[in-house]
Amino acid sequence: MPVAPKKLISFVLLIAALGAVYLGSTHHWFFGRGETTAMTAASTDGERKVLYWYDAMNPQHHYNQPGKAPDGMDLVPLYAKQTEKLVDQASSPSPSNMANTPGMSLKSGDRKVLYWYDPMHPAYKSDKPGIAPDCGMTLVPKYADNESAAKMPMGTVTILPQKQVMAGVRTTLVIRKPMVRDIRTTAQIVADETKIAHIHVKVSGYIDQVYVNFVGQLVKKGQPLFTLYSPDLVSTQEEYLIAKRGNSALGAAPFQEIAEGSQSLLKSTRQRLKLWDISDDQIKQLDSTENVSKDLTFYSPITGFVTDRKVFPQTSVTPDTELYTVSDLSTVWADADIYEYEVPFVHIGQRVSLTLSYYPGKVYTGKISYIYPTVDPQTRTVKLRIQLPNRGFELKPQMFADAEVRVDYGVKIVIPSEAVLDAGTEQRVFVVHPGGVFEPRKVILGPVFDGNAVVLSGLKAGETVVVSGNFLIDSESNLKAAMSVMTH
Repeated sequence: MPVAPKKLISFVLLIAALGAVYLGSTHHWFFGRGETTAMTAASTDGERKVLYWYDAMNPQHHYNQPGKAPDGMDLVPLYAKQTEKLVDQASSPSPSNMANTPGMSLKSGDRKVLYWYDPMHPAYKSDKPGIAPDCGMTLVPKYADNESAAKMPMGTVTILPQKQVMAGVRTTLVIRKPMVRDIRTTAQIVADETKIAHIHVKVSGYIDQVYVNFVGQLVKKGQPLFTLYSPDLVSTQEEYLIAKRGNSALGAAPFQEIAEGSQSLLKSTRQRLKLWDISDDQIKQLDSTENVSKDLTFYSPITGFVTDRKVFPQTSVTPDTELYTVSDLSTVWADADIYEYEVPFVHIGQRVSLTLSYYPGKVYTGKISYIYPTVDPQTRTVKLRIQLPNRGFELKPQMFADAEVRVDYGVKIVIPSEAVLDAGTEQRVFVVHPGGVFEPRKVILGPVFDGNAVVLSGLKAGETVVVSGNFLIDSESNLKAAMSVMTH
């Protein structure tokens, strides 16, 4: 009999446990997930008091009870102990929070806090940490080093050394050094156009003998080229001899008009021969022999190579026929093309070095004699004319060469080109100051080549600029400048 009550008690306890499980599951189903979460939080920490619930995506929206936000996310509870903890940290002068107390800093050099502000509304300031009243976000501290940086140009930021390491920040000194640049291009050898002779006759006639009879032949100045028979030349010689005899007979006549007429006739016939390119020596020979020559010889006016020939025996020629083209190749030109942006760096008289694959190891030196005034619309290049001496006639027209123009800029302030942030309308660099302060500074650049940029203004030699990690610093600088505008 005594055993029965014990069994009865065990059975009752089992029924009660099953009922509690059933009620718990029914309670979860009935009240929903949001309230169950809140109750669970309250059961795990019964001492924490919920001030309100807020939308995590829009913290300024507050609610008096848990549930769902309009965007579908669960409302987040804000407990009273969160604000109490921040206030306790601010009021406690322990070494761990002295740096976060306004007007105080640690001996180890930690950052000094001036005040706290709402990151969503920077105009709101507080002298202690806490929660922003409008959006419910945690207040952000304003440090003293940021305030000192504010005295510098807008966008100046301070970055701790450990953050600089994480961002991969590298710096370099601004230096002053001589800058020399080589413009390399190709060139083509051509004949000097100022030393080309085109040979014509000024009277119609017939070619009798040809002394220079192939293209490429080297002729000397005064060397005979061909003989010409011309009826006009023959009759003019006869007139000259008649005028000469008449001048001998009538030159001393008592009548002045007759004497002057004979002299004028002699002078005009002599001048006609000279205008037809009859040389003085040939006229002297005509004077001495008084014999009319059927054929008259024509001579080369320059020393050079025959590059074109249209003279053949027993052919008729007229004044418009180009009989020979003779080119003096003792000096030649080299036509080189450079890009239009390189034109400001070259000038007439500048020395140019040329090398040819035909003569390895040999360098030819010339000077720029002319810069063409137009740009090739297809290649966007400008042509340079380089004048070269051609001893031994090694340089032949139509040869190709490699040209190198050395541009000396003098001693300039130089920085690596990777240090420059190009915004299109302006270029900036970040100048490093003691204490991890980075100042954005506008610069005006000159030529940029070989990984270096010439600085015309904005920097001085001896300053330090950022060459790596400057994009991250620029992002921080832009954010700092925007927040400064919002604060003021």
